Amino acid sequence: MKQFLTVLFISVGILGWKSADAQQLKIGYINADEIIMLMPEASKLQAELQVYQTSLYQNANDKQKAFNEAVDKFIKDSATMNASLKEIKRGDLTKMSQELSQQEQLIAQQLDQKRAELAQPIQKKLQEAIEQIAKENGYTYVFTKEALIVHPEKDDIGPLVMKKLNLKAPATPAPNAAN
Repeated sequence: MKQFLTVLFISVGILGWKSADAQQLKIGYINADEIIMLMPEASKLQAELQVYQTSLYQNANDKQKAFNEAVDKFIKDSATMNASLKEIKRGDLTKMSQELSQQEQLIAQQLDQKRAELAQPIQKKLQEAIEQIAKENGYTYVFTKEALIVHPEKDDIGPLVMKKLNLKAPATPAPNAAN
């Protein structure tokens, strides 16, 4: 009986401690992508990426044009070339062709790298704002909205973060009178 009472008191103590700890737990969530799209830096990032992408594709188009010219020159001059020179030129053309086929993948990698480089300061600014809001409002954890299945509206810290960053929420369309 004495052991039963000891186990009972320890269990009640642990459960009481756990429930007190759970009462201090405050969880919020945020749609970070939505807020990033509202930041003025995001439109600047998009513009810079567009310029960079255009330059990458222009470079690829220049390489394609040079390859086409080299093929045309090879076809035109091949009648007067000896066999060893033809073999060297074919090897050069094959190498150029392989480089061109890898160009699309290289462009995608370069764009991803540039996007990450340009986005880093924006993400850092958002992260700092989220941390400040969490600290000021007693949030223990903040998750992205996409990571949650259930997310009560009252736990959305997005409006607080937008206010901290001096952003205006996008205008929601007026309900359709026909509905």
